[in-house]
Amino acid sequence: MSKRQGYAGLAALMAAVVLICGGIYLGVGAVKDKPALRTPPAAAPVWIGTWSASPVGVVPPATANRAHGGRDGRSVRNVVHTSIGGTAARVTVSNLYGTLPLRISAVSLAVRAGDGPEAVRGTLRQVTFGRAPGATVAPGGQLVSDPVVLRIPYDGDLLVTVHTPASGGAVTTHTQARQTSYLADGDRTRDEAGDAYTAQIRSWHHVTAVDVLTSEARGAVVAVGDSITDGISSTPDANRRWPDVLADRLAGRYGVLNEGISGNRLLSHDRGPSTLDRIDRDVLGRSGARTVIVAIGINDLLRAPYATTGESVVTGLTELSRRARAHGLRVVGATLLPCGGHLRCTPAVEAERIEVNEAIRSGGIFDAVVDFDRALRDPYAPQRLRTVYDSGDHLHPSDAGYARMGASVDTKAL
Repeated sequence: MSKRQGYAGLAALMAAVVLICGGIYLGVGAVKDKPALRTPPAAAPVWIGTWSASPVGVVPPATANRAHGGRDGRSVRNVVHTSIGGTAARVTVSNLYGTLPLRISAVSLAVRAGDGPEAVRGTLRQVTFGRAPGATVAPGGQLVSDPVVLRIPYDGDLLVTVHTPASGGAVTTHTQARQTSYLADGDRTRDEAGDAYTAQIRSWHHVTAVDVLTSEARGAVVAVGDSITDGISSTPDANRRWPDVLADRLAGRYGVLNEGISGNRLLSHDRGPSTLDRIDRDVLGRSGARTVIVAIGINDLLRAPYATTGESVVTGLTELSRRARAHGLRVVGATLLPCGGHLRCTPAVEAERIEVNEAIRSGGIFDAVVDFDRALRDPYAPQRLRTVYDSGDHLHPSDAGYARMGASVDTKAL
């Protein structure tokens, strides 16, 4: 839900803005809401991610066509929350897990009005691919749209609407969105009103990233992890995951990109490829990435049949850090949260968790450390989450726990 309003004058504002023909350079100097000040020239605008979500899996075709997907003549209006603003945007659509070509007939982008599927009047823009209104995404592939000139707010909501006209294969999704998005029959991508969007879904379909063109933000911080980063136990439609809290603290200076996957592991495939296998796509491939916060490993210790040792997790974290550094990223490592009281959190698992955390705190793996363990553990029972920070399952934080996590990150370390 957007925390800032006041987009009523955008229609008149954007009417004066044009794309320069013959290239993708944008006339961003014309996109403004105040008279130009006599200040030193700003840095050249660059593309930086404002939102992202890792593709996790698929909605089967039959299910997608019935109620949960965008195929077979339906429009999906994805609601995504921004961490930085800009003067233009571009959208990434994915067919990573599709088995057939994904045919897209229309895509639109708009600023969201209120809490439903309605767009702020005058902000809806058609999204094109190679200047064409539609595109076909090959199985396993993705496409990045042409730039769309639109004033993008930070800490606000966007509507990314995708219409797919024909029945096809499985729909690539991020399943645990903790965000309500919407469905409509037919091509309703140009609708500012939300009346046609009569069905709701709790996953993001087709869309995996939104970048903005900005000279204000300094880069992007990528949070990679499992369900605790994905925010699986946070309040839906409230943007209370710990990366959201961090984005609020950074106040538009850095994009914060959430690449958490519920159930994900560092070393082995489970609900998506391992973190080591997806780092190129979900971290190194993110626009403007400068820093990665790594919060992964507890599922490797907890979950059969591939449960592993603390030593193996430390080895994997060291390799992940090495690869990120090789691409010029600063790497911040997070300690593993307590899990005492959870069914799978045996004394043996607790011993392995302590081993991993000691290695992380030693300073030999990462450039900096955020100690989520110390921030959330019960001081009288350090193997457990403090009650106020426990969602109730003794593994995932409550909203208060996520707020504490987001507040624990030393922004200077970024």
